[in-house]
Amino acid sequence: MSDADETTSDRDETDGERADRNWNELLQEFRVLQTGVQILGGFLLTLPFQSAFGDLDDLQRGLYLALVLVATLCTTLMLAPIALHRRLFQQQQKLRLVHAGHRLAQVVMVLIGCLVTGIAVFVFDVVLDRPAALIVGAVMAAVVVSVLAVLPRVVEGPRTDS
Repeated sequence: MSDADETTSDRDETDGERADRNWNELLQEFRVLQTGVQILGGFLLTLPFQSAFGDLDDLQRGLYLALVLVATLCTTLMLAPIALHRRLFQQQQKLRLVHAGHRLAQVVMVLIGCLVTGIAVFVFDVVLDRPAALIVGAVMAAVVVSVLAVLPRVVEGPRTDS
């Protein structure tokens, strides 16, 4: 498939069909994100029931609680597109849904980046030590920024103003 096949202007679809396609693509992205967040959240929720949890210092407990909060926030924000769809169902508001879903997906991806970085910091702090955790946190933060901000711009290529 060529790049021309991927551009919206070359598709034979109405604005409504494009909005439907974009909405379906967003929902698929949320399905993928939801699975990952549920696995990470489930992992976090089991930790207090482990005997070694009592050995955590105050900073580790605080980080743990922050991670649980971020995981539950991600899960809640991923419910928003469904709530919006239920509210706007059959009101010819698909384009508004797509725009809102797009913004929510961006927020959720940033939060998931924070979540995976925080989990890496937490695990390295518990298993090794704080300096190792801070190094891993810095590396993970750089990777997250690269994946969420730099990579999409590189793939997009230079903008051509017509």
